[in-house]
Amino acid sequence: MKKVLLIMSLFSSFFGAKAQEDNVIELLSPAEFISCTNHDDVQFIDVRTQKEFAAGVINNPINLDYNQQKTFLEGLKDLDKNRPVYVYCQAGGRSAKAAKILKKNGFQKVYDLHGGYSSISKK
Repeated sequence: MKKVLLIMSLFSSFFGAKAQEDNVIELLSPAEFISCTNHDDVQFIDVRTQKEFAAGVINNPINLDYNQQKTFLEGLKDLDKNRPVYVYCQAGGRSAKAAKILKKNGFQKVYDLHGGYSSISKK
């Protein structure tokens, strides 16, 4: 009986850790984020407002305003859940929430810019 409990415990620990690993949203430094998004074929989302977007962007993202939830969620339908997706906002708050929504909707790899656009635009 002890062996069965031990095996069940190890089994659930292994798969529990895997499930937690799959839900990880990786925060990237500004340098890492710019390097990773400097390609035409990357899935790249700026979740700021249109006014913020018009004031300047990083590389070539699509704009899906997080504050416009219906439009934001509709825009996610055009993305491939099996390919990595990169997301940022002005300071990191909205993109963190957007990244959680991406994960909840089945996106496999989600990367968020630590500190948002302001962490890059200050340089």
